[in-house]
This record gives sequence, structure tokens and C-alpha cells, in this order.
Amino acid sequence: MTTNRFNQLGRLFILLAALLEFSPGARAESLASIFTNVAPAATTAIPRRASIIFIQCDGLGYGDLSCYGQTKFQTPNLDKLAADGIRFTSYYAGDAAASPSRAALMTGRDASHLRQRADVDIALAPDQINVAQLLKNSGYHTGLIGEWGLGDAPWTQGFDEFAGFIHSDEAQNYYSDYVWRYAPDALLNETENHASDYTGKEEIYPNTGGQRGEYIPDLFTFAAVSFVKNNQPDRFNHYRPFFLLVNYPTPRPDTTGTNSFPVPTDAPYSDENWPQPAKNRAAMITRLDGDIGRLLDQLKTIGMTNNVAIFFSSVSVPQKAGGFDPEFFQSNVSSNDLRVPMIVRWPDKINAGQVSNFKWSARDFLPTAAEIAFAKSPPAIDGVSILPTLLGGRLKPAGRVFENKPAPGQ
Repeated sequence: MTTNRFNQLGRLFILLAALLEFSPGARAESLASIFTNVAPAATTAIPRRASIIFIQCDGLGYGDLSCYGQTKFQTPNLDKLAADGIRFTSYYAGDAAASPSRAALMTGRDASHLRQRADVDIALAPDQINVAQLLKNSGYHTGLIGEWGLGDAPWTQGFDEFAGFIHSDEAQNYYSDYVWRYAPDALLNETENHASDYTGKEEIYPNTGGQRGEYIPDLFTFAAVSFVKNNQPDRFNHYRPFFLLVNYPTPRPDTTGTNSFPVPTDAPYSDENWPQPAKNRAAMITRLDGDIGRLLDQLKTIGMTNNVAIFFSSVSVPQKAGGFDPEFFQSNVSSNDLRVPMIVRWPDKINAGQVSNFKWSARDFLPTAAEIAFAKSPPAIDGVSILPTLLGGRLKPAGRVFENKPAPGQ
């Protein structure tokens, strides 16, 4: 099978949406209405479950967002997201390192309690239920865009769609000449007249031969916008909710020494009297803020402004690397503090304009997502649902410990 270009990603998502739209059930409903002039039988109304989006970047700290006190530059889209929901001041990454922190988010368990395979540092065991599997089994359509870094291919771990990097070392280049892609029923075999899954590497031709034509985080944003557009709950998919996890690799500094992390431009900070690594980082964060704005605009365009819960955070704290000193932006947070930004917006459910010092961490997302989906959390997890707190309750789990460990290089 000929490898498709990554810029065909939109067409793959559109084809998937078309297959859903013209499903046998949808055609039967249309025919019943047209040819018999009889409305489809009424069904008992049930609450429509909210879709869930978790946007996770890498290496973002408190001082990097103006809604958390940044004074050197502004992040208007994330500020607006915070103004429309809750900004937490005591949310903790799951671990000092990114991989165990991602695992804690996925499994609801502390990194020290995760079973690890011998051949990799962190990988989800086959029998460990994760949040994607839980939501998929509950009727959600699930997608992952960005960095995985937890072992086996994510489409074997509960994700219906995937575009990004399977292994963390693949994500060490913001101008990679490929990304992995999994799309079910995305290719039409005209000879045999059936749809086939697409699995493989999508070559990014503008980046071949060491060129820097396409900035990978920009492509992730394009994929996220396409996913939301083509999987919006509607009558063609029986108002099926979705779960989308977006793992941006930015704005972590370059620890490889290969200069493979540069942002396309340091504008609009080119003329600032700052160290060049600080200009680059500020430009990355400004670009990330714009990416969030594009995703929010898409939700508004398709009318998904209410029944979607959006979480935004960072998988890890900033590191002193690549010539960047976290103190340049992070003066209000100590170097051994695992606190990172956490913003949650869910209009009509979460009151806007809140600031909360409620203490929680990555391990609490799985049970929270399960309760949003009216699903049951798996047993023997460390996290607890904070949905009561999000909705205005006073949940105060007793005996919760949040260790402060220094991140590598600090």
C-alpha cells in the first residue's frame, strides 16, 4: 500500500466521518422518513454525555502563562479558557519525568505503583485498564494526537484513532520527516468495495532530507481540529461523545544538543533584550496559545460550546536545559515543585472565573473522566474523582500525599 502524505490527514478524517454518516442505520432512518412519511419510532431520552478533551503539553510552568502571573508576554487564549472555568493553583504532574506522569494520567495510579515491562522504562501492561479503554468501552470514540511514549501502539491501548509518535525518542525532533498514523476504515478498496484500516508512517515531504518545512506541533493542531470537526456528536453517529487526548511535545527545551527543537521563528520577541533560549521558549508558548485558540474556535464553529469538558495542563515541570533557565519565567515556583498549570472549562456545568487551591494530580483524571461518562472506575487505583469539586462541591480526600521531586537537571 502506498504511504499517504500527512497532509492527507484531513481527507482521512473526512472519509471516516462520511462512513459514519452513511451507515446502514442512518440510511434506514432517512428512507423511512422519505418513502413512508412516518417518523422513526420515538426512543426514551437519556442525558447526552459530555465529550472530553485533555490537552497536555510538556515542560510548561506557572510563570509561562499570563493567567498564572506571567508579565513578560501574554497568553490570551489560555487566559480566556481559565476565565471561563477553573484555574487550579495546586495541581501536580504525576512525576518529575514525562513518561511516568503520562502513565499516571492514563491509569489513575501513581508511577511507583505501575507495573513496568522489562524492555522499556514505562509501558502500560496489557491488563491495566486505562482511561482510553474505559471511555471506549463506555461508547466514546477515542483519539490520541501527539506523543504516546507508553510502550505498545496506542491503537492497541484503547484509542480508535492516532496521529503522532509512538516512542518518546521519535518526538525529539520538531521537524521529523514522518509521524505514525492509525485510522480505522479510512481507505476505500474500490476493487473489493470495502473499507480498510490505515496503519503506518505518514511521510512529511517538506521535512525530508533534513529540511524544516513543517513544524510538527502545527500539524498536531491541524489533526486535533479535524478530529473535533469530524467526530462531533450528531444524528449520524447517534450523538456519540468523543475523548480526545492531545500530547504536545512543546515547550520543553532541547536536552539532546542537536538543535532539533527550534521554533520556526522567535517573533514577536525577536527584538526583546532576552537570552535567545528565552525568546525561543516564549515564541513556542505563544504558538501553543494560538493552537488552543484554533481548537476553541472550531468547537464554537460546530456549536460544541457547552457539552464538552476541556482540561489543559503540562505533563512535566520546566527543566534547565538547552541554555534555558526556568527562573527567567518561573520565579514564583521553586525548582523542586511538581505543581503545573491546570485549567478546566465546562460551560453550563462549571462556574466561570474560579480560582481553586484544591490539591489534586494526574492520577485523579481517570476517575474524574469516568464519572463524567457515567462509567465505573477500575478497582485498585490511587486517584479519586474530583467531579464534585468541579461542580462546586467540597471534596477533600484525606491522607493524600504529593511528593515534590526535583526534575532531571534541576
